[in-house]
Amino acid sequence: MSIWWSLHLRREAASVPLARRLLIGTMETAGVDPDISYDLSVALSEACANAVEHGGDTGHGPGSEAYRVTAYLDGEKCRIEVADAGPGFPAASAGRSRPPIRPAHSDAENGRGLCLIEELADHVHIGNKPGRGGAVVSFDKVLKWRSGAPLMAV
Repeated sequence: MSIWWSLHLRREAASVPLARRLLIGTMETAGVDPDISYDLSVALSEACANAVEHGGDTGHGPGSEAYRVTAYLDGEKCRIEVADAGPGFPAASAGRSRPPIRPAHSDAENGRGLCLIEELADHVHIGNKPGRGGAVVSFDKVLKWRSGAPLMAV
């Protein structure tokens, strides 16, 4: 069985816990292992916080005040995508297909989000939306299920 949902959220701090609670509730109802649910919810929170902080640009009109979260629980994998209408990531350089992710200094208050997402997910794609501008962060993780989970992959 598959479950998917998509949210169009305002770029406000209050939207981050809303997206996180929806994801946790969906995974709990489906019977996903709580440790996997927690990892994905932290990664989602980081991606949403980045969209709230960096995802707007007055040059893109009213859509720049929103971002989109889409989650798919399909079989044995969960894929999450967060897309915004901001300036996007700096262009990839040195032949890289995506911008480099640099770890934050140990005493920095910001800058750990993308590194956390990479640590918590199995696969991560970070890039820019083609043509329209904006960043897209997508990540997935193989699911583990609680015993007797109602939507367990067969």
